[in-house]
Amino acid sequence: MDTQLDQLKFDANGLIPAIIQDASTGQVLMMAWMNRAALEKTVQTGQTYFFSRSRGKLWLKGETSGHVQQVKSIATDCDQDVLLIKVEQVGAACHEGYYSCFFREHHSGEQDWKIIGDKVFDPKTVYKK
Repeated sequence: MDTQLDQLKFDANGLIPAIIQDASTGQVLMMAWMNRAALEKTVQTGQTYFFSRSRGKLWLKGETSGHVQQVKSIATDCDQDVLLIKVEQVGAACHEGYYSCFFREHHSGEQDWKIIGDKVFDPKTVYKK
C-alpha cells in the first residue's frame, strides 16, 4: 500500500479530499479530508478515518454516534488528487441526522434550500447536546 499512497497527490497541508458514496445506491454521503495516516488507518481497519482540520487530529467516522462506514472500495481520480470511497453506511452519514450530508437542494426562485433528504436520527439524542 505504501507505493500506492506515494502516488497520491496530497495538498500543501498533507490532505486529500475523500468523497464518500453508498456502495449499493451510488448516493454521495459526504466529503471529508484525509491525511496519509487517516488513509492508512482506513485501509488497515476497513472503516473510514478522516483528518479534522478544526481539531487537528484523526477521527473515526461514527466514533460518537455509532454510525460507522464499512469500506467496500477505494478509488482515485485521473490526477490522483481526490479519493472516492464506496461504503456500507451504518445509520446516517450526516451529523445533523440525515442519511447523506447532501440533504439540501437549490431550487430557482426560492429563498431557502429545500430539504430533500431523510432524517435518520435526532442529533440532540445521539450527541447529547
